[in-house]
Amino acid sequence: MSERESASPQHDPGARLGDLFENLPAPTRQIPTVDNSAPTPGSRRAAREAAGRPSESHDSAGSPGSESTSEDSANTEPARREPSAADALFASAASPQQDASASAATSPKSTSPDPAPPLGGGLDDLFAPHEEHPAARRPKKKRRTGCLIALAIVLVIVGGLAAGGVWAWNTYGDKISEALGWGGAADWEPGIATGEVMVTIREGDTGGPVSTALYDAGVTRTEDVFYDYLINENLAVTFYPGIYRLQEKMTAEAALAALKDEKNKLENTVSITEGGTIASSLANIAETLGIPLADFEAAVADPAAYGVSAPSLEGWLFPAIYTFDPEVTAKQVIQRMVDRTRESLAAAGVPDDEAERVLTIASIIEREGRLDDFAKVSRVIQNRLDIDMLLQMDSTAQYGYGSLHEGVVSSSAEALADDNPWNTYVHTGLPVTPIASPSDAAIDAAMNPADGPWLYFVTVNLATGETQFSETLAEHEQGVEKWREWCRANPDGGC
Repeated sequence: MSERESASPQHDPGARLGDLFENLPAPTRQIPTVDNSAPTPGSRRAAREAAGRPSESHDSAGSPGSESTSEDSANTEPARREPSAADALFASAASPQQDASASAATSPKSTSPDPAPPLGGGLDDLFAPHEEHPAARRPKKKRRTGCLIALAIVLVIVGGLAAGGVWAWNTYGDKISEALGWGGAADWEPGIATGEVMVTIREGDTGGPVSTALYDAGVTRTEDVFYDYLINENLAVTFYPGIYRLQEKMTAEAALAALKDEKNKLENTVSITEGGTIASSLANIAETLGIPLADFEAAVADPAAYGVSAPSLEGWLFPAIYTFDPEVTAKQVIQRMVDRTRESLAAAGVPDDEAERVLTIASIIEREGRLDDFAKVSRVIQNRLDIDMLLQMDSTAQYGYGSLHEGVVSSSAEALADDNPWNTYVHTGLPVTPIASPSDAAIDAAMNPADGPWLYFVTVNLATGETQFSETLAEHEQGVEKWREWCRANPDGGC
């Protein structure tokens, strides 16, 4: 074989490119058919010579008719040719699907007898675009365009928000700063307070609610400045409910000082005195709170409304100082006093079914003795009850007769003889209800009487409250004589 024929395009790049254009078929001439049974040419020259000769029969014993048929086939069938260097060159750019198909066709595992498809074609076939799989190439330009659009939208939104924020700040910046405490002092400057405002402090209010109330009333500059002042100064303050007269634009320090000044508090405080009665207390409560007396009289008319199983609320209005919110009602006032009495009964260990009895004894103790003698007076009452002896307490006779608060100790003959259910000079046992509001000490004494045999007592000195306790009537009469001597010496002493 010659040197030219043995050269391969894989080893000679120049020959490979020359063969590419040398073997291009004519665009308008049909490539002659190559007999598949003919031997494969060993070189490009042999291939050209083979293409120019008519096909010969492989069967040497064939008839002339067979030869004629071969010639007709060469004229009518498309020419089949061996792959050229051009085919090898462009085959390297084939799609993965084409490579896979080619590998399958040449694989030893393939058993298909079908001949390979024609490889030739015209010039148009040579330069025809190869079809590629859609996933083989990404739409880079389209993606880049979409990113630019998204970026533009984001920039427009951000720009719009920024513009809106600038407008809002320019329009409402002062109010925003004031509300959030930004950009300025949280407290007012001293010395600029003016006008007059009313601040309401309610029951149980602490630093936080009071700070808010001051701000709402226009006293302080910010809502938290008063509370922060208490925290920073480590101040523990008890706030009392009521209405306070303050000024606008006060510093937190000045506002606290004003709240502590009793002159700035509009009085909304009532007092129930120890030993006082409903009749003597309601008028004072109504006047102080500005509530009609009729509202209070209606409020105390139904003890069951407060869970009291008694014909009257006498003794259930606990003696203490109360401060109420401005909007309080008469029923709320009475309810609070009854609740306070229940607290005292519970603290003394009084059973619920003994509450009325204990309050009745305690009310007599409150009216008859001084604090130091409460336990002894309680013993006298208990000793007399134990033997069914008339209690003969002047306070009960005066209460039933309506002369309890006339300012004198001794009882009139009419009061002592009056047949009312409270008069213990007439009826044995306890009065039908308490006769006054007992204190914690009196309730405790009713539950814990002192030990002693006493059946009598008399106060021999009204100025000092000195009292003589006796076991016998003779001893008691001696004590009564001492009382009379004191009264003669002190005609204005309330005898």
